[in-house]
Amino acid sequence: MSTEHGTGRALLVVDAQRSFLQRESWQASSDPRVAEPIGRLVDHFRSRGDRVVWVMHTEPGSGTVFDPARGFVEPMPGLAPADGEPLLTKTAHSAFTGTDLQRMLTDWGVGEVTVCGVRTEQCCETTTRAGSELGFTMTFAVDATATEPIEAPGSAPGRSLQEVLDDPGTLLPKDVVTRTVYALSGRFARVRTVDEIVAGDR
Repeated sequence: MSTEHGTGRALLVVDAQRSFLQRESWQASSDPRVAEPIGRLVDHFRSRGDRVVWVMHTEPGSGTVFDPARGFVEPMPGLAPADGEPLLTKTAHSAFTGTDLQRMLTDWGVGEVTVCGVRTEQCCETTTRAGSELGFTMTFAVDATATEPIEAPGSAPGRSLQEVLDDPGTLLPKDVVTRTVYALSGRFARVRTVDEIVAGDR
């Protein structure tokens, strides 16, 4: 751990927002009910008096489900910031880019950061890598993340979900998660399950 950081802990809930629930591809996600393990982690961190920070991805003016004007850029059902828990918005993959997150964590004396949310290999992994580069000790709560099928580069646009799933070139969610575990483990983060995190704090 970098000497510039303290010994406090924080949980980052990255992009666990209603936007994803509007997409057909969410039906084939690695865990459509990911709000439940995320909520368990949130409760655990709160019970310890640790910090919880919420991050939402936005694409203002895009007309997509990530455009705040459409009303989906809010936590998934069952999840909500408590009083005093900040909710940051971002427009990049990393929660550290274009936000006050690094300053906030440093001001709080946080040295260890746990990441959960959506999507496993995209904003969650990118945030974890960035946090590691900034000197934080990172933990990746793998089963409190979720992702969707990834189409092969160059695939025709506008295909149905079934066509995407039937394509042998599609990377399925379980394989996406496995790749992230391999990429992060022992390099950028400790990869842990929710059970392991909770048990390790007893």
